[in-house]
Amino acid sequence: EQTLSLFGLGVMSLLRPLLLDVVPTIQQTAALALGRLANYNDNLAEAVVKGDILPQLVYSLAEQNRFYKKAAAFVLRAVAKHSPELAQAVVDCGALDALVISLEEFDPGVKEAAAWALGYIARHNGELSQAVVDAGAIPLLVLCIQEPEVALKRIAASALSDISKHSPELAQTVVDAGAIAHLSQMILNPDAKLKRQVFSALSQISKHSVDLAEMVVEAEIFPAVLACLKDPDEYVKKNVATLIREITKHTPELSQLIVNAGGVAAVIDYIGDSRGNVRLPGIMMLGYVAAHSENLAMAVIVSKGVPQLAICLSEEPEDHIKAATAWALGQIGRHTPEHARAVAVANVLPRLLSLYMESESSEDLQVKAKKALKSILQKCTYLPALEPLLHEAPPNILKHVVGQFSKVGKK
Repeated sequence: EQTLSLFGLGVMSLLRPLLLDVVPTIQQTAALALGRLANYNDNLAEAVVKGDILPQLVYSLAEQNRFYKKAAAFVLRAVAKHSPELAQAVVDCGALDALVISLEEFDPGVKEAAAWALGYIARHNGELSQAVVDAGAIPLLVLCIQEPEVALKRIAASALSDISKHSPELAQTVVDAGAIAHLSQMILNPDAKLKRQVFSALSQISKHSVDLAEMVVEAEIFPAVLACLKDPDEYVKKNVATLIREITKHTPELSQLIVNAGGVAAVIDYIGDSRGNVRLPGIMMLGYVAAHSENLAMAVIVSKGVPQLAICLSEEPEDHIKAATAWALGQIGRHTPEHARAVAVANVLPRLLSLYMESESSEDLQVKAKKALKSILQKCTYLPALEPLLHEAPPNILKHVVGQFSKVGKK
């Protein structure tokens, strides 16, 4: 570490005069070298800040040619990337105004470099994001997503996503600038990397509140979006599933809308086609839908969601995915005896019991498995599914099993 920062300061003292060289190509080469170093690790980025190079770059962003502007914006982005503190250092030297002005440049490469730097600053926290907003970046980023260059569209959508993610207020500023309409026009764009960013931005907007989720739905992206659950690109698929999860979690009405568009069946297929973390937003979406009401939980059952979740519960190795699956099954089975039976018939009760009792299971998985088991058992009157538990269950679960036998016996 020590040698690196000494090395960093040594390099800075060599490169700084080159940034002021009269020959433009030397300036650009020096800036690119600085950017690569700063991008490499936070010690070197720190050295760029300590070497007092940022003010020089900010000055050059306003004055120099387009090649130099791109290089200068690259250095600012490379420094801001590492931490909120380094991003703040970039803000403190007046970079935001210079970057926002660069978003109005004619050259798409300069716009792209500036949008990228702004996104990397906004990514860290709400305060930095607010600073980017206050500098007037949002309307210009919304213009950038309408430009013909795909690379510029991607970076601008990514920056809008990074700004929106922190709070409802920040997401609202993005929405007020008209972003949703322009983002939703790109959901079927052939470019996978652009679609990733578009769905990410729409998710980050939708997650905060019912109002924001409704505005995304009102852009009439359903049912068209559902086709993207079969996209060959894993990240596109995952971001679409995440968007659907963020919308359905808010209210029964929003869930019903997605159900009516065929969203539950599409997500169940998606879970069947995916493995690992890509499955997670789909699993959670089914849990959120089922949690809202008996009818919505029944919609998940009718679309054959339970056998698919049972497969996840048995084949996924990761505890956090098993925990989410257990939670979702609990949300489906907890409503009525009919719901509980649909879950019990898929033979998940013994599996939930063993996950709860296994000492290797994470604490979260044990808690979720136990809770799911209890909420399903309290409604379950289908005795063949309860019988295997009589031999295995510890006393605190056994009492619920026996309770159900005695209820059915009294009828």
